[in-house]
Amino acid sequence: MAQRLAAWTQVTKRSALQDMLELTSGPEYISFGLGLPSTECFPAEQLARSAGEVLQQSDHLQYGPPTERLKQQIQRLMSQRGVQCSTSQIFLTAGAQQGINLLARLLLDPGRTILAEEVTYTGFLQVVEPFQPRILTVPTDPVMGIDVEQVEMVLQAGERPACMYVIPSGHNPLSYTLSREKRQKLAQLAADYEVPIIEDDPYGFLAYEDSEIPAVKSFQPDWVYYVGSFSKILAPGLRLGWIVAGGEIVEKLSIVKEAADINTGTLTQQITANFLQKDEFTDHLQHLRREYRSRRNCMIDHLCTQMGDYASWTIPSSGLFIWVRFPESVNTMELFRESVTTEKVTFFPGNVFAATQSQMAASSARLNFSFNNHDKIEEGIARLSRLVKRHRK
Repeated sequence: MAQRLAAWTQVTKRSALQDMLELTSGPEYISFGLGLPSTECFPAEQLARSAGEVLQQSDHLQYGPPTERLKQQIQRLMSQRGVQCSTSQIFLTAGAQQGINLLARLLLDPGRTILAEEVTYTGFLQVVEPFQPRILTVPTDPVMGIDVEQVEMVLQAGERPACMYVIPSGHNPLSYTLSREKRQKLAQLAADYEVPIIEDDPYGFLAYEDSEIPAVKSFQPDWVYYVGSFSKILAPGLRLGWIVAGGEIVEKLSIVKEAADINTGTLTQQITANFLQKDEFTDHLQHLRREYRSRRNCMIDHLCTQMGDYASWTIPSSGLFIWVRFPESVNTMELFRESVTTEKVTFFPGNVFAATQSQMAASSARLNFSFNNHDKIEEGIARLSRLVKRHRK
């Protein structure tokens, strides 16, 4: 059977994310691994009311074109990210992951070059794997983010990648939020060298400071393809996201998506549109920000108390993660294996996210703070601290 499969499948491996889903299903585990939003924060009652109202019309259970009123609501949301767009530039997807996948299928030919950070989201690497691309990596930093000067040097040297992939807000896994100046520079480089940027922005609405930095697309409408999602700000079970791109790209996306799954679920679109039209989203988002800020602060406080002498981190201004850096002598993959068996705490070792060999990643770990309540966070960090202390002896 293996000989009948595509060549790339011979070397592909099962996703660490999927392994983690199975591994942490038991109640004895405290999971800091997956990027799960808080179940308690889902607006279940409001969505249930919207679903009841929508289901009074049976045509919402039929195949149908993209919902215009949902696009109008997304258009309003995009203005909050500094992006002015028409509804014709909004393309609905079954989550951000599908958005990245569809764009990759449009932009990549087998063997083409792509540009990414040396430590980046595993889902993007999975998406491009079937194309067996040449991956150019540039340095990145948990505080400052992607090295934009290095990006410019690569392009000046004559490289013309099919696309560049960035997560500018609440980076997964490094948790940084890119400065306005770096976003402007990246957008300008995309236009100058005609290299499209895939801007993955699932955490852009989860900013914990007073001001939000506009999306990269706000600085360059033509060469940046914005990918958004309701998974982290409403509920992942909706499987609903969007792309903002030019009309020609949207037309091509519709062809690619039809081949994949015909269309995004009509019922999900209508329920979400109904919810957003009631203006309940603003209160919900404010609640999310308050709750996640509190959980972030809780994890930071306990990291400081329990591991302040032998690890370092930065306080994320958006997103769902904290990137913890240990001394180079610590191998977090080994730490993870022991943590699962002895302390019943899961997290993601940094090298899961490494596009190339990276010492910084090998001695780091990504911790999620959004899923657990304060008591679970305190207990989980205490368990991890015991483990790390044993490794230091």
